[in-house]
Amino acid sequence: MKKIKKGTKKQFFEVIAPITSTKISLYASAPEELNGKVITIDLTRSLRGRSFVMRLKVKAEGEKLTAEPVSVELAGSYIRRMFRKGVDYVEDSFETACRDKKAVIKFFMLTRNKVSREIIKKIRNDAREYLINYAKIRDSKEILTDIMTNKIQKEVSFKVKKIYPLALCEIRVFKILEEKK
Repeated sequence: MKKIKKGTKKQFFEVIAPITSTKISLYASAPEELNGKVITIDLTRSLRGRSFVMRLKVKAEGEKLTAEPVSVELAGSYIRRMFRKGVDYVEDSFETACRDKKAVIKFFMLTRNKVSREIIKKIRNDAREYLINYAKIRDSKEILTDIMTNKIQKEVSFKVKKIYPLALCEIRVFKILEEKK
């Protein structure tokens, strides 16, 4: 990285994020200064109330700046708002391999009523198995888009509905760890 003079005038640089439709402008004295910087974007308005927060990492290629997704997380306040009395929750966290990268998936589900631990275990295991198989044949960007469009959640909910109907099914965290070897 080049050393930037102290008195250099700062300006806004446009960052292209292909996965989101939001415009991103960052303030710096040179595009190289923004390389590796992590940006946080709140997607609540674009997803009609579902409080997703996306983290993107900036890559500088000459004068062009692009942002690659690092993680997408559901806000805790959204989950607390959905919680009601007389329901049980099912959650799990696991590492899985996508077609191009390794990732961590954490899901959260609310049942309609109180259920036994046996049913909770069956729901958790079926959802985990489905998500691992789903991730194996897709790349990380495709999975991120499916999470934001609620495609994965609907499919998991439909699969688990045969065991017990759910009131809520969400992917709480999807975090990309590293390139697959």
